[in-house]
Amino acid sequence: MNSVLHMHGFKRGITERKSPDLWLGLDQTLIISALFLLMIGIVMVASASMGIADSQYGDPMFYVRRHVMYVGLGIVLAIIMQRIRLVHWEKSGVMMVLFAIFLLVLVLIPGLGRTVNGATRWLELGFTGLQASEPARLLLLIYLASYLVRHGEEVRRSFQGFLKPMFLLGFACFLILLEPDFGSAAVLLMSALGMMYLAGVRLWQFASLLLCSGFLFVLLAVSTPYRLQRLTAFLDPWADPFNTGFQLTQSLIAFGSGGWAGVGLGKSVQKLFYLPEAHNDFLLAILAEELGLLGVLFVLCLFGLLIWRSFSIAALAERVGHYFAAYLAYGLALWFSIQSIINIGVNMGVLPTKGLTLPLVSAGGSSMLVMCAAIGILLRINQEAVLAQEHALRIKQSSIDSAKNKFKRRQS
Repeated sequence: MNSVLHMHGFKRGITERKSPDLWLGLDQTLIISALFLLMIGIVMVASASMGIADSQYGDPMFYVRRHVMYVGLGIVLAIIMQRIRLVHWEKSGVMMVLFAIFLLVLVLIPGLGRTVNGATRWLELGFTGLQASEPARLLLLIYLASYLVRHGEEVRRSFQGFLKPMFLLGFACFLILLEPDFGSAAVLLMSALGMMYLAGVRLWQFASLLLCSGFLFVLLAVSTPYRLQRLTAFLDPWADPFNTGFQLTQSLIAFGSGGWAGVGLGKSVQKLFYLPEAHNDFLLAILAEELGLLGVLFVLCLFGLLIWRSFSIAALAERVGHYFAAYLAYGLALWFSIQSIINIGVNMGVLPTKGLTLPLVSAGGSSMLVMCAAIGILLRINQEAVLAQEHALRIKQSSIDSAKNKFKRRQS
């Protein structure tokens, strides 16, 4: 009877340990926070874009339908990415970086790249356009993660090993700056530097390159007239509220008008041709006007959850020895963090204006697809790490049970 009860308890323990397999190791918090952000984005894009869509295309639902289409495609892409084994990405690191450079060069070729508002960032694909820097950033982070696994000791021990991948990333940033796209280059470089620091690069190496990079970006900012104009407008937008400071002052008016609970969904005034790019880069300002401080805090909490889970997934992968997955997850978490902070800071007037979307929320097809793909990769990383952890626990439990059985046999 005791042996039967013991076997029943053992089977129940195994069943309890296997319970996460019902979700295949998927991170429910990450999924829920991402879905909430996508739903909020659909509602706010609909609210912010109807007026301008009706004016431009005679169809108030034009931008809404387009955004919903990209959200749907993004979810499908996330599911596909979640099903791809990470070993395939790790082995394809060199191919990833070559394809990223190819895209960044292709968009600069006259006749192939489409210029909008003075920036040549989009490749024409017939029915739509692809912002080359969006997939390029993801591909470059995949390459860097695989490089850190293959040459980790060299990167950590010598300054020369540390500089090798940075030359390639610097070249990619240079191509992005030629578009020009200062914001994307800054996000890529900061994400890459953060990945290398978390991979164990010596502090003095990291600090020296960070200072050099910061100096170069400041030099670029003050040496280019339109960037310098944006910088000075950010410092005092009210000095020229109808020209260089127009977009930022309208954004601040939207935030101020919202108060605690907002003026009500759909009742924004600033979206009525006052605030440029209301459904893209400055969507948070419209959300603040319509849903107030409480709405903004809710969105910030969702981003906090998403970023916390992303870093937690990276830490779990590192604990189970999946170093490529860990470095890539750290890079994606940093990407989400940095881009979200920059967009929120721009909308609130605490950072200079940059053409960066709010991840998973703002309208923007290329950004939406790539961010959803990144979520899919994070889900895959968590799945493989959880299953590896479960497998290690089973082996450990099996060893303990085996040792107990041997001890009992000796006792008997």
